[in-house]
Amino acid sequence: MKKRLIILVVILITGQGFSQGLNSFFTKADAFFKTNVANGKVAYSKIHSNPETLNEVLNIADGISVLKDDAKNYQAFWINAYNLSVIKGIVDNYPTNSPLDNKGFFDKTTHNLGGKKITLNDIEHKLLRGQFKDPRFHFVLVCGAVGCPPLIAQAYLPSTLDAQLEKQTKIALNGTFLKVNAKKKRVQASQIMEWYKGDFTMNGKTEIDFINKYRAEKLEGKFKLSYFPYDWKVNKQ
Repeated sequence: MKKRLIILVVILITGQGFSQGLNSFFTKADAFFKTNVANGKVAYSKIHSNPETLNEVLNIADGISVLKDDAKNYQAFWINAYNLSVIKGIVDNYPTNSPLDNKGFFDKTTHNLGGKKITLNDIEHKLLRGQFKDPRFHFVLVCGAVGCPPLIAQAYLPSTLDAQLEKQTKIALNGTFLKVNAKKKRVQASQIMEWYKGDFTMNGKTEIDFINKYRAEKLEGKFKLSYFPYDWKVNKQ
């Protein structure tokens, strides 16, 4: 009986510590984004001059372990961790004109997150896309370039995650991710939709079907789809 009580106490303490650590991460990440992001642009110069707050949030992120079965916490944690790590990568190489100007930015440089050393590509493709078939990830993972979806001035939170995913997908597909010529029945989409075509055409759907799910002004009839070049200039203020 005494042994069972000790085990129960350990479980409760461990769970409380996990909850506090994750909540602290979300709170500090939210404050960081609110302070340093405006209109989808990031104050890289200011962060570069004073990186302590960013480093503090990322240090907290390194000590957190969240299981994929806890889907909302897991997804929200890794989306924020990705966006913060992109900012960290640009700040560490600042000034820079583009994330691509820094060799291995996405596939070689590792970040200490969730108790592991991991690249940005591994977060996106293995931990998120590889575990959950949700194309909306493409509209919240921000690669530090103008062609990316806009970075929001708040953290993604487990309690609001689905609504945030929906909102950002709608913003993208009713905004700069598409160039529509209704008269000629032509639509140009961000190259994200070309690179990850499989994510947008699951279950027998077409890319136009996906677009119309989120677009206020539907693409009626047979539209010809093409893609416009990605803008890799850094998304700085």
